Amino acid sequence: KIQIIWDLCHFGYPDGLIPTHPQFPARFMALCRAFALFHNSYTGEPLLIVPINEISFLSWHSGEVRGTVPFAVNCGFDIKYHLCKAAIEGIMILKQTAPDVQILLVEPLVKIHPVGEEPVTEEILELNSHQFQAMDIIMGRLCPELGGSPFLGDMLGFNYYYNNQWEHKGRILPWPSEDTVLTPMYILLRDAYKRYNKPVILTETGHFGDDRSLWMEEITTECDKAISLGVDLRGLCIYPVIDRPDWDNLQSYSNCGIWDLDGDKNRIAHETTRTTVKRCMDFMERRLKQKTGNPVQDNLMGQPIPE
Repeated sequence: KIQIIWDLCHFGYPDGLIPTHPQFPARFMALCRAFALFHNSYTGEPLLIVPINEISFLSWHSGEVRGTVPFAVNCGFDIKYHLCKAAIEGIMILKQTAPDVQILLVEPLVKIHPVGEEPVTEEILELNSHQFQAMDIIMGRLCPELGGSPFLGDMLGFNYYYNNQWEHKGRILPWPSEDTVLTPMYILLRDAYKRYNKPVILTETGHFGDDRSLWMEEITTECDKAISLGVDLRGLCIYPVIDRPDWDNLQSYSNCGIWDLDGDKNRIAHETTRTTVKRCMDFMERRLKQKTGNPVQDNLMGQPIPE
């Protein structure tokens, strides 16, 4: 009873292939077609696909700060452009091969703030708009020569963590915070939803250590506020569910998720987080029943939740 959303490209490529390689789109199209054919020959479950995950983050990480292949600087938009080109062509193949496929476009949800009492400048507004460039390209609002269209994105996913808000060229804004500097997540989600007017999912969220349960309580409250403002929010994905090693040190685990791991890699429930997540799920089910007068939708393919 788990509905899977398949991610076909997540921060990794075949050896010898990077997004700017002339064969990248064709290779990705072939993967998309082969996967759709295999999936539909294997199961009758709905096919939901994220073509290329977090293009905005990946293009910055690999095109500006040498974080992942191609280990480059000063070419973030070039990487983004080519990843979007491959995504567009891959989505077209997916929709031709499996007409019922649902495409989910996933990007980070961030907010860049001025420093202290400084005003919001045109530069900051422009930088905040960059988080939407990949979705805009795929849905035909930017770079129309690539053939983007609103029909290429059926649902939108946004990833949100404690460090997704920071000062311009400065520090990450602390969470939890006693001041009012942080923009509430539900406002960011509402604005993203209004930009495209498509169903949305909070596709990644979570925290570390003893603050995990506090984070989930706050995010659940924020999601409820977003729904109350008319956001067609279809679900929330905790990342990770099971603790994971640090990206740069595979021997160091992050103490995150609902389950930790002991020295033998056995799953040990973080009991506070487990009970908090259950309480949050129960709360949202009750709230949705109150808002709609209908049973809670069981999956992402249900009808939009009325306002």
